[in-house]
Amino acid sequence: MKTLITYISILCCSLIAKAQQTPAPKQTQDIAIMGATAHIGNGNIIENSLIILKDGKITTVADASVIKIDLTGMETIEANGKHVYPGFIIPNTTLGLVEVDAVRASKDEAELGTWNPHIRSLIAYNAESKVVESMRPNGVLLGQVTPRSGRISGTSSIVQFDAWNWEDAAVKIDDAIHLNWPSSFTRGPRSFGGSRTLKPNEKYAEQVTEVTTYFKNALAHNNVDKTKTHLPFEALQGVFDGSKKLHIHIDDEKGIIDAVNFAKENQIKNLVIVGGEDAYKVVDILKENNVSVVLQRIHSLPDGEDKDYDLPYKSAKLLTDKGILVALECSGSHERAETRNLPFLAGTTVAHGLTKEQALQLITLNPAKILGIEGRYGSLETGKSATLFISEGDALDMRTNIISHAFIDGRLISLETHQTELWKRYSGKHSNK
Repeated sequence: MKTLITYISILCCSLIAKAQQTPAPKQTQDIAIMGATAHIGNGNIIENSLIILKDGKITTVADASVIKIDLTGMETIEANGKHVYPGFIIPNTTLGLVEVDAVRASKDEAELGTWNPHIRSLIAYNAESKVVESMRPNGVLLGQVTPRSGRISGTSSIVQFDAWNWEDAAVKIDDAIHLNWPSSFTRGPRSFGGSRTLKPNEKYAEQVTEVTTYFKNALAHNNVDKTKTHLPFEALQGVFDGSKKLHIHIDDEKGIIDAVNFAKENQIKNLVIVGGEDAYKVVDILKENNVSVVLQRIHSLPDGEDKDYDLPYKSAKLLTDKGILVALECSGSHERAETRNLPFLAGTTVAHGLTKEQALQLITLNPAKILGIEGRYGSLETGKSATLFISEGDALDMRTNIISHAFIDGRLISLETHQTELWKRYSGKHSNK
């Protein structure tokens, strides 16, 4: 019996030791960041900046050579030669919903069933996830936690990545419903050469009718005597009154056009296309209907033999040039681990036509606007949340994105993770040889 108790005690201690660091305390002293190049997030730059953080908010963003402010009593951070950025924002992520892919008990990103608008990702979010923790050293500080599976996956929420629990993490609760639009094509089995042939989806019209019928029934439910609770229909009411956005996940040209028309016909006020590989073909209808696009991970191959080999890399440029509001996400294989590479996805778009400040907007102010949090996050502006970081170099370049300080709502957060601990351990091992 004593042996069993000892074993349990050791196990508990090891689990405690492996937990995420304690979230940073609330900001109590004013902080002045001096001399850094400030990348505002809206396309502007201040070469020699003075940024003051007070009570979790930005109170000053100015040219240090012009403005004169008494810094007595403030904690000062000398950042000459460094760069300051708004915290990066990742839409459409399952961070915090899955810890270990091979351990089923740690996977909460998907629910059984087809129609799940009432399933809320927020209450399944694990604020102590070691995977979430590993985003912060690359500047990814906020995310839209999104469920998967089914025709309607559920409802997403927006969180910040340094919290005790999901209640503390929440930035915007139940921001959007996620609908997986039927594809107008299906893929056949792989041929001998490894390719998969495309063929028309014979059930496409039937599947679209099912979606349309479901939404019409949900809209009608709003006008009936609700003697019985219908959680799925009630969860959808927000997309009709505008309090929630509808994020439709779809890639192909026909599907995007049909999705936009579906939204118009069903009184859906705020539509976002997620994935959007063929969005560049239908920019006119997107712009006419004020539809934003969240592009799927751009470090990928085009989905079709007749498409340009570099289409994923230049899609952001094609859409931005036409006036479409664009953001980047990282869904797909190993999507949670890959999310830490979000700034480098943005950096790739620079090599394919965008300026660095345009690329920065893809992961700062643009996603903030798409997610409806631009009033607090996404740029370095007076009155906004002090959620930002200081990098020794270009944050969109993996060689120079070396972060010295990161703040969420003015709190100086830890940049230590399981990965940094391993790096220190093994770099020491090899440096001794």
